[in-house]
Amino acid sequence: MNDLNSGIVDDQLLPRETRMMQLSHLIETLRIAEEVATKGYLISSSELADLMDVNASAVTSRGDHWSWRNWVISRVRREGNQILWQLERVD
Repeated sequence: MNDLNSGIVDDQLLPRETRMMQLSHLIETLRIAEEVATKGYLISSSELADLMDVNASAVTSRGDHWSWRNWVISRVRREGNQILWQLERVD
């Protein structure tokens, strides 16, 4: 069985309460992303990585302009040793 299918089976084996907690966490993540985009906030690579639940290197290695879920992520500028990103909602 490949990794994608095994992940689906594993999720189905989790108790409903755990799945609902994961869904709640996802919704909160998406709400935060929506607020960041709507208000035009710029966020650092580490903040974006936390939002996406990935390593910061995974964010910076994607390039200057890429998609994540319902947003286009754009590298805006560098401030000191931090790269700042902007999220723009796409439907």
